[in-house]
Amino acid sequence: MKRFLFGSVALMAAGWASLASAQTTIELQRFFGACDAEYGSVTDVSAAVGECGIITALVNKFQADNPDIKVNVTTVEWPGYDQLNAQMASGAAPDVVSMHYSAISDYQSRGLLDPVDGVLAAAGVDPAAFTDAGRGGVTKEGQMYGLPFDNWTMLFHVNLNLMKDAGLVNADGTPILPKTPDELYAQGKQFTEKTGKPYLVQILANETAAYARVLYTFLQQQNSDFFADPTAIKLNTPEAAAVVGMLKKIKDEGLTTVNMDYPAAVSGFINGDGGIAINGTWLIGDFVAQSQQEGTALANGYTVYPIPQLFAGRDATYADGHGWVLPHKERSAEQDAAIAKLFKFLADNDYHWARNGHLPAVKSVFDMPEFQNLPHRANIAKIAETGTALPAAVMRQFAIQDIIGEEVGAAVNGDKTVEDALSTAETRINELLADL
Repeated sequence: MKRFLFGSVALMAAGWASLASAQTTIELQRFFGACDAEYGSVTDVSAAVGECGIITALVNKFQADNPDIKVNVTTVEWPGYDQLNAQMASGAAPDVVSMHYSAISDYQSRGLLDPVDGVLAAAGVDPAAFTDAGRGGVTKEGQMYGLPFDNWTMLFHVNLNLMKDAGLVNADGTPILPKTPDELYAQGKQFTEKTGKPYLVQILANETAAYARVLYTFLQQQNSDFFADPTAIKLNTPEAAAVVGMLKKIKDEGLTTVNMDYPAAVSGFINGDGGIAINGTWLIGDFVAQSQQEGTALANGYTVYPIPQLFAGRDATYADGHGWVLPHKERSAEQDAAIAKLFKFLADNDYHWARNGHLPAVKSVFDMPEFQNLPHRANIAKIAETGTALPAAVMRQFAIQDIIGEEVGAAVNGDKTVEDALSTAETRINELLADL
């Protein structure tokens, strides 16, 4: 009996060892937050909410469906590029990495990414299945350097309960939104007088991206070709001065929250600290979930719209996107095949990713009744046409937005004049690009 038991245990151990050795391992590195406590074992993707919940459930589901593949996930603090740079420099890059479209050129131009055309072909994924914006975001020199996953932008997230208190809703219950800077000031003043709270909830501390994205949007609305030459920016212009002057006046007149970093701005809007949050598409799912809970500040009172066109010119919104890229490294044929399966799975489940608020990268998702029935999607559908990225040839876009954020922030806070801030930003950016 003892020999039988020991033999059985040995056979079981050998079986487990054989299964482990049979698995192909992919090292996947991503941002989108950490939420293992809530979603670490969830494989029902339809039950997940928000960026972190959905991507965690997606990977869990993929692994459950493919027991021969092990996906080791590393979650990095947004955006994660400093860590990726160090990994690449030490020869320890992951196999698959989440990356913004706006960052791909920096890595692709230096030979640090592998094209994904062969991987997509092996998976049976047709590049024509992706939207023009998605495919264009990852295409460099005629090749695709990432799996398109979405397009995103900044939006006006609206607390209708507070807007009603302020008398800023139409007869049909939709919010009254400004069409000019002067209307924004007037509505903001009315809101604060009626509610005692700021009109806008903004990220004005410890993050530079928000200022840059808003500036890009309002420059695009004015048809300002500020990157006509992708190697040199033009920021010391009347169009840019009008935007930064507006942002400064919003703060000077007490129409916005101040000293809020990203987490504080998100929780502040959820808690009813202001009327309109200027934040990204990725928060729609979370805010909808809050609005469906009785007793919350957003209960039965949330909606969302693109940032209004406040300047004469054209309706435009700065947009970027997320993709999955392959850092240049040696991978086995088994790993390539596993990545091909993963990419097909992510493309096939793009609807679930779009539930968080991002615009789909797969064209067919737009026609799905499930997508069309998602809350508020009709309000933001036009961004598929109005969303505008920076020219693809512009390098160092994350570093550029840091410079813009720092200088615009200095102007808004009164530490510099608007002209000085824009002039300094232009000089710093062009010196950065000249050194490439």
